[in-house]
Amino acid sequence: MTEVLVVDDDFMVAKLHSHYVAATEGFSVAGVAHSGAEALRAAERLRPDLVLLDVYLPDMDGVSVLRELRAREEAARGEPGREARQPVDALFITAARDAHIIRDALRAGALHYLIKPFHRTSLQEQLRHVAAVRSRLDRLGEASQEDVDQIFGTRPPGSRGLPKGLAAHTAELVERTLRGHTEGLSASECAAAGELSRVSARRYLEYFTETGRAEVSLRYGGTGRPERRYRWIA
Repeated sequence: MTEVLVVDDDFMVAKLHSHYVAATEGFSVAGVAHSGAEALRAAERLRPDLVLLDVYLPDMDGVSVLRELRAREEAARGEPGREARQPVDALFITAARDAHIIRDALRAGALHYLIKPFHRTSLQEQLRHVAAVRSRLDRLGEASQEDVDQIFGTRPPGSRGLPKGLAAHTAELVERTLRGHTEGLSASECAAAGELSRVSARRYLEYFTETGRAEVSLRYGGTGRPERRYRWIA
């Protein structure tokens, strides 16, 4: 479960964003703050995984809040005997459109920047992208260039076009099948559930794994090669 701190000076907007977060599978609202100082105190107390930050706050701007969060994380790492804290991720949700503010947010370490107004699905897509990035990093010991490209990409993996030879309607079918089996599926089981050939199902399952939307594990038993099992994580 990804714990989220929602920061917005408008009480109704903060409530709306909290509703969007709570409606996204795998996410919960850890707390709400309406000023920069309140956000810093809440982050210290709640230790959220993700902060949704507005730029325009009554006492300080959201970029300064994020910079202060990063400074505190660095200080915690540098003090002997002090417990190191897990770095918090940040998404900006704001009406600020100035390019220099967007650049400052990026340099401060924001994962993404949504400009108000936006559709609920835009936020939920970014939340799922955050979860996929966090999961991918947690699993990696060493990263391939493909891993890095996925993590630093400007768009969530789901918005990229399919490689040549893969069809959108079949990808949607495999995705629905995988989402419907939270315990995971083998390529053979996915093929049977979706009425596909095993080879075709395997291609789409491997594609979802490569793009960070599914994960694969090995099941050992009996003789022969271990069975690859896929589980949707995006």
